[in-house]
Amino acid sequence: MLKSHYRVELVERWNETPANAIVALHARRSADSIERWSQQHPHRPSVVVLTGTDLYRDIHADPSAQRSLALADRLVVLHERAVDDLPAQFRHKAVACFQSTSTRKPLPRTRQHLRAVMVGHLRDEKAPQTYFAAARRLKARHDILLDHVGAALDPALGAEALAVQASCPHYRWLGALPHQSVRRRIQRAHVLVHPSRMEGGAHVVMEAIRSGTPVIASRISGNVGMLGLDYAGYFEPDDASGLATLLERCRDDAAILENLGLQCARRAHLFEPARERATLLSLLDELLETS
Repeated sequence: MLKSHYRVELVERWNETPANAIVALHARRSADSIERWSQQHPHRPSVVVLTGTDLYRDIHADPSAQRSLALADRLVVLHERAVDDLPAQFRHKAVACFQSTSTRKPLPRTRQHLRAVMVGHLRDEKAPQTYFAAARRLKARHDILLDHVGAALDPALGAEALAVQASCPHYRWLGALPHQSVRRRIQRAHVLVHPSRMEGGAHVVMEAIRSGTPVIASRISGNVGMLGLDYAGYFEPDDASGLATLLERCRDDAAILENLGLQCARRAHLFEPARERATLLSLLDELLETS
């Protein structure tokens, strides 16, 4: 995104290589680099890009993450509602920058059933338990198929996924897959399910939108900030019954799925690479001109 205008070096942590500015990903994990940069280059700009765990967990409890907010010249957040989710004293530093992805055409979709896909590693923040419980509620609906892509970062959740797969033949846990394979599954699915409890701006949501695949998502700030306040495809966090009902409605009434697709299409321009690039270049140009 920046290399057309700047020389960029990517490092796991700042190794004190000379530079005019630092862009740090993750307030807590990059806290040491941000601290050292501030000490050695107090008049050179620093930018901190905030993740979901930053915004909705770490900056409220972790002193190192809080210190990163105080030291940064700018804070980049990844959806349009996230500025208001920051502590009030830091909002003036915030810039909303949607991440981007390429456009893909939908692949042929059968009318014989509804295929949903969830893409998310098995860990608590992604709330796979909600998807599991919805699969159990839909056990009698053989015309609704539920695929699940993601590695078992939590072994207990992996064991539960295997148990659900054994008792609910319409649910398939596919494990971790290569990115291109995941994108094709999103293109082929009738709907992407995203039940997370915590998100800073999920890449898989924009991949679905840019692939012409409607989204059903938990009503949390990170999803609403990408899909829009008036989006019709929300269920409440951890509400497996609400998720199951939405999936049944999408299968039983084609107009509902069509409307979700139209709403997603109206948001697709937000995730264009040229838009993300322009936002980032504008941010760096401003900081380096005034530093």
